[in-house]
Amino acid sequence: MKQLRIHYFQHVHFEGPGNIEEWCNKHGHSLTATKFYEDFKLPSLTDIDWLVIMGGPMSVNDEEEITWLAAEKQFIQKAIQAEKTIIGICLGAQLLADVMGSKVYQNTYKEIGWFPIELTPDAIQKGLFSNVDEKPTVFHWHGDTFDLPKNAIRLAQSEVCNNQAFLLNKILGLQFHLETTEQTLEKMLDNGRQEFVNAKYIQSENEILANRSLIENNRKILFSILDKFAEES
Repeated sequence: MKQLRIHYFQHVHFEGPGNIEEWCNKHGHSLTATKFYEDFKLPSLTDIDWLVIMGGPMSVNDEEEITWLAAEKQFIQKAIQAEKTIIGICLGAQLLADVMGSKVYQNTYKEIGWFPIELTPDAIQKGLFSNVDEKPTVFHWHGDTFDLPKNAIRLAQSEVCNNQAFLLNKILGLQFHLETTEQTLEKMLDNGRQEFVNAKYIQSENEILANRSLIENNRKILFSILDKFAEES
């Protein structure tokens, strides 16, 4: 596995790279960041191999309120044109869908907590989810969803969200949070308590914390995906 220059976009202080950083350290890859909630500078495309786009509570449609969104979308478009490996997580997946011309909109239900996804036959065939149960339980925190980008392959779906993951060449969108560690989970809970309402697909904080043991399996799934991408880089 060659050493990679991986750059990530972070939108809020409480949704960082988590397990992605551990994977980078394990394999000796460099990891740099643009943090849009601070004074930020976008990287040169020639200085990165991968772009990872993290999550956040904002919407891709909030360009009037969030001044940096337009610049981020322009950079993502250029990264796609440059055929970079790109991984989008939650908001990151929605940004990818938006930039690729698909509609992003509010889902019928919010999903917050530990819920199963169902892998498609394409996901199994592609080998990204190796040694994984066909219905793994993963961590969710999203209210928006998106239409599948043109020519993209659907990799996963859930009971209330048709598009949980997609793949298009070297572009991967994941609606769920495999990167979550115990530390990042606590930060998300601390900063998102206002969203804990009584709803069918919103678990309580206690329910979420009671299933922290699932973090390790999510980490293994993430590492399997990243290993596969790195082999093909």
